[in-house]
Amino acid sequence: MMKQSLYIMAPLAGVFLALAVGCKQEAGSMPAQPVPQVEVVTVATQAVPDEPEFIGQAEASRPVEIRPQVTGILKAVLYREGRDIKKGEPLYQIDPIPFQAAAAGAQAKIAQAEARLVQAKQDLARVKPLLVEQAVSQKDVDDAVAQDLAARALLQAAQAELIKAQFDLDNTLITAPINGLIERSRYYEGRLVSAQTDLLTVIHQVEPMYVVVSVPETFILKRRRDIEAKRIQHPGIYKLRGVLTLMDGTVYPHEGVLDLLEPGLRTETGSRQTRMTFPNPKRTLLPGQFVKVRFTGDTKTDAVLIPQRAVLQGPQGPFVFVVNRDEQVEIRDVAASDWKGDQWLIDRGLNAGDRVVVNGVMKIGPGAPVKAVPWVPASASRTESVSPAAQ
Repeated sequence: MMKQSLYIMAPLAGVFLALAVGCKQEAGSMPAQPVPQVEVVTVATQAVPDEPEFIGQAEASRPVEIRPQVTGILKAVLYREGRDIKKGEPLYQIDPIPFQAAAAGAQAKIAQAEARLVQAKQDLARVKPLLVEQAVSQKDVDDAVAQDLAARALLQAAQAELIKAQFDLDNTLITAPINGLIERSRYYEGRLVSAQTDLLTVIHQVEPMYVVVSVPETFILKRRRDIEAKRIQHPGIYKLRGVLTLMDGTVYPHEGVLDLLEPGLRTETGSRQTRMTFPNPKRTLLPGQFVKVRFTGDTKTDAVLIPQRAVLQGPQGPFVFVVNRDEQVEIRDVAASDWKGDQWLIDRGLNAGDRVVVNGVMKIGPGAPVKAVPWVPASASRTESVSPAAQ
């Protein structure tokens, strides 16, 4: 039995030996794989505008509450709700009859006080010469002087009462204190309204318009460090400008100016509020409207821009392939913060002189040897091919 097994194994060993020799000869005859060629861009720093964008909310530059100055019955609503209103236009009429009566009563009191004053002056004029002749006592003269002073005081009180009565009468007609858009009325004819208590309506001054933006504390701290480190050129907070993008993607045609920076942070949101003023001649912006605000004026120095196609996304975040001095591929983690046209703005991970792979990333891996050639954008190559024909 052992002998038969040896006879069977011997041919099999020969077959394995022949296969091994054949594979070795075939492997030795395969040509060496060529080094893959990749297109690279050499990183160079440059100055670019630094324009952060935030969500803002529009609000009226002057929201004015309309409240009655007198208590009375609302007689008429004199404006059309939801329309443009001009300063001085009548809005409400409170029944003026009780106030007309009060003003007439005050005028009557003035006439009465004036008559008393005339009588007091005459009495004083009569007793003064009699005192010299000792026809009256000093007390009679003192009483006449007191009566004169009391009459003058009564006249002043009556005049003050007339001023108050005339003020109340004038305020039975409520007019618009500013230009703007007016809301619906909260109260209508027949309602008793209380002075300085009931809110009748609100006028919104929408020319110009405010846009309020809440800037996160983390952004403020980073921006401050960048300015101190001279990575960003900052003209000053009140020299910044704003560009609006509406929620349908259209760019608002008017530029805004930053006119208010709140001194402190809001504890509930951890943000600092800024306010920009925008012209609003066509009433495009309305109170409560959400917009995107891009702050302009800052410049980022030594910025690194690379083509968007060079930035890949991995489990740990964005990365790029870099060709090192040994013509081998390295993986470099980067922080890509913003788009500038068709390029990424890289905040961290690349330095001037680094060669970043743009084309050919599917043929390479970490540590692979490559042949790096300059990358030529498609637009530039088309221009070069068209120029000789044009000549």
